[in-house]
Amino acid sequence: MFVEGLIIMIVFDRLWETMRKKNVSTYMLREKHNIDSRTIRRLKANENVTTDTLNTLCVILNCNLQDIAEYVEK
Repeated sequence: MFVEGLIIMIVFDRLWETMRKKNVSTYMLREKHNIDSRTIRRLKANENVTTDTLNTLCVILNCNLQDIAEYVEK
């Protein structure tokens, strides 16, 4: 998204750190929690995901939204 020369986006860098701290792998997300591999790919690329997916990740990781996503201006 562009706003007057800025690129504004939600990034999921915090997700990977939270997963590491909680010892949850992408394999576990796929196999145990049925998170689609395409969804994981979108998260890694900081692309759009549904709020349902964000909610599911928060439940799986027992965390808050700010522990997995961050709004940044670039």
